[in-house]
This record gives sequence, structure tokens and C-alpha cells, in this order.
Amino acid sequence: MSDDSDNSPIATLGDVPAALGLLSRLPVRVNTDAATKRGAQAAWAYPLAGLVLAVIAASIGNVTLWIGLPIPLAAGVILATLVITSGAMHEDGLADTADGFWGGWDKINRLKIMKDSHTGVYGAVALVLSLGLRWQALALIIAHGAIWPALIATAMLSRAVMVPVMARLPFARSEGLSRSVGRPSAKTAALATLIAGIAALILFQFTALWLIAAAALAATLSATIAKAKIGGQTGDVLGATQQITELTLLLTLTALLS
Repeated sequence: MSDDSDNSPIATLGDVPAALGLLSRLPVRVNTDAATKRGAQAAWAYPLAGLVLAVIAASIGNVTLWIGLPIPLAAGVILATLVITSGAMHEDGLADTADGFWGGWDKINRLKIMKDSHTGVYGAVALVLSLGLRWQALALIIAHGAIWPALIATAMLSRAVMVPVMARLPFARSEGLSRSVGRPSAKTAALATLIAGIAALILFQFTALWLIAAAALAATLSATIAKAKIGGQTGDVLGATQQITELTLLLTLTALLS
């Protein structure tokens, strides 16, 4: 799949279900031929896929609070909803990336470990820390009555930053999910970040500037490490970037609300 440097439109309505079909396990109807042709051009809609997942999680969270579940349990249900609706694909990317980056001694070995379906110590620790910290942060955010804007902003921003990482880093391997999707153009990356940035500004006003800066820092750090470790990006790296950015945003929001 080549990058989107042709004369195709920067955005189409079909890109939204294509993004949902790629980034979630929701039963959406996707025109496979059109989605394949569009490839990375549909990446501008990644934050919109995050929006849909956030609305579902926040709605279920509201129901759990309404029936009387304590805040920590409601936070756990929200987190479980996010994991289930996304098919845990980002968590899988985080675990594989942690195992490969710190379990291998060179690029070839790291990529081999990342492709292995088994989860090692580094991946297990990364998942435990990520899930635990996100759970605690969500509980504190619920206590401050900000779960809806928090979930929407973090879900959109954390998926938006995947797009510039896709655009800027070369492929680390000659096959895989990231390679099959392709590389988006700078315009596609800019549109994705613009959509998520505007949404964050609407939800949090000037506080959103801190969130946008935190997301940019987390994504830049993730991309820098990936470049140093394997010379580029893979689908696992993109998933890890989403997870690291989401966690960073939730911790940032928790600090700002305290």
C-alpha cells in the first residue's frame, strides 16, 4: 500500500467505518474494496473511532454508577469496556513492543520477539502498570465528575497521534498490519490532530493546551524510542503509542483536576 500522495480526496464518509473496522471490534459495515484502496488515507478518522469507543464506555460507566456500583468498580467497568470494544489491540501492541524493545539485543531480534504471540516479563509488567494506572486515574476522574470529557478527549487525542507517527517513521518490517495500511500524508496527519485538538479545546478550553502538549510529548517519545530500537514503526509500535499517550493524558488530567 502506497502513501496517499495521489489526487484522492483527503476525507470521505467511508473512512469513518473503515477506521472503526480497523481500530475496534464493533460490528460496523465496511466496504472492504474501498477501505483497501483508501488505506492510510482513512487515518484522519482515527480520532472519530476513538470518540465512538469513548461514548460507549462513558455510557456504560454512567449505567454502573446509576445502579449503585462504587466508583472504583465503575472505573474498572469503563476500562474493561475500552479494552473489549477495541479488541485489546492497543494493549497487545504495548506488550509486544515492551517485550521486543527490551528483550532483544538488535533490530532483527527485537522484531522477531514482537512477532511472537507469547507475552514475556516486559510485556506483562507493561500491561499491569498500564491497566493499573489507568484504572486508578479513571476512578479519580469519575470522582471529579469529568468522566465524559476525559474519556472523549483522551480517546481522540491518543488515536490522533498515531497518524503523525505513521507519517513520519518508515516501516520497520516489510510486512504486517502497519505496512498493509500504508503511510498517511502530512495533510492526513494534520487533519487527524486538528480534529482531536479542536474536540479537546471544546471540552476543556485552555486546559486542553496541557493535554495537547502531553499527547505530543508522549507520541514524540514513543516515536524516538521506536526509531532508535527498530528503525521505524510497526502496528505494535502504533498500539504502544496509543497506550502510552492515553495513560499520559489520564495522569495529566488527574493532576489538573486535583
